[in-house]
Amino acid sequence: MNLAVNIEMLGPVIALVFWSMVMWVWMYVTRIPAVSKAKMKLDSNAPRGEQMSTLPPQVRWKADNYNHLMEQPTLFYALAISIALMGEGSGINLYLAWVYVALRICHSLVQSLINKIEVRFGLFFLSNLPLLALTFNAALFLLNK
Repeated sequence: MNLAVNIEMLGPVIALVFWSMVMWVWMYVTRIPAVSKAKMKLDSNAPRGEQMSTLPPQVRWKADNYNHLMEQPTLFYALAISIALMGEGSGINLYLAWVYVALRICHSLVQSLINKIEVRFGLFFLSNLPLLALTFNAALFLLNK
């Protein structure tokens, strides 16, 4: 099977990786001063998350979102790169990929700034729709080959 790679589809992948790095920086820019202000003694024997749970919520929200960006978006990365390799990374698939990225960035901003769970859930739900459509399109392409 000789397929043409769609480089354009890598744009949304790189954009979401870049956004994840923005969140990583934001997490540490808020966390390190908060740890210092709390005069926290970091303890490697403390149960995971126990010490960080004592930080103010606005600090924890950035870390929570960074963790979320390491979860479901991994499916997007695999799917988008697969679609690019299949040569199907243009048109509607490219549009859906950018919509997914935009919704994930909106989700990050809501979680990191105001953390309204109802709004976050709505954005998370909506972001699954383009991901589902991309999955369907990729499967359909493979079934027709």
